[in-house]
Amino acid sequence: MEQSESNIAATYRADRRRRATWVWLGRIVLPVIVIGGWQLSTQAGVVDKFFFGQPTDVWAALVNLFTQGTAFGSIWSNLWITIEEAIFGFALGTAAGIALGLLLGQNRFLSDVCSPYIKALNSVPRIILGSIFVVAFGLGTFPKVLLAAVLVFFIVFFNAFQGVREVDQNLVANVRVLGASSMQVARHVTVPSALSWIIASLHTAFGFAIIGALVGEVLGSQAGIGLIITQAQGHFDPDTVFACMILMALVTLAAEYLLTLLERRVLSWRPPSKSEAQAI
Repeated sequence: MEQSESNIAATYRADRRRRATWVWLGRIVLPVIVIGGWQLSTQAGVVDKFFFGQPTDVWAALVNLFTQGTAFGSIWSNLWITIEEAIFGFALGTAAGIALGLLLGQNRFLSDVCSPYIKALNSVPRIILGSIFVVAFGLGTFPKVLLAAVLVFFIVFFNAFQGVREVDQNLVANVRVLGASSMQVARHVTVPSALSWIIASLHTAFGFAIIGALVGEVLGSQAGIGLIITQAQGHFDPDTVFACMILMALVTLAAEYLLTLLERRVLSWRPPSKSEAQAI
């Protein structure tokens, strides 16, 4: 019996290693095909590199950003400004979204009162809000933080709200029967149940925080990656635009990794789902 169990475990580990190998092979091959096809198509003249750039030129532009800097200072200082705006906006939008989502999710009267106004605000194009923020608060950091926070808020709010509404009401009723107060119900039942929804929303929310910071900088700023993109666009320089996109993609991937670590730490009590158990 023990021998059979050990054979099954060994087979399972071998299958996981084989799957991991194929996954990483696919992850390597896919960008090689895309970037190689892009390079070959521009060299052959099928795609005009004046408009769409060329991988080798994008790499040269990326190296130039770090070695020669920009017209607005070093790339590091500009990159940090954009990251700082995104982080503050992410934190502000997340805090507001969680607080309001939990509040309205547990209070149906407040939810019914505020629902049409929240939906109306969510329908306002963000580019318009960004323009208003820049006009009202100038070219500094605050309007970019505010725009990033708005983008993050609605994502987190709707997930927190729905997470509270999906709590098992039988469980809540049983806890109340045992004498738990409203605060204890929220602390030990509602919030833990909604955490999965909230944490899941954060993975998407940080990307929107980056978008909010960049859009705010494009609308009006004195520094930041968005300003570099705007200048490159004005000079018909797609290579620098793509180089900046690569930088922000790397930042977002790093944030995604940190959020995954946070999710594993915060939700360590939760048994893995079927998809998570099968993942690498």
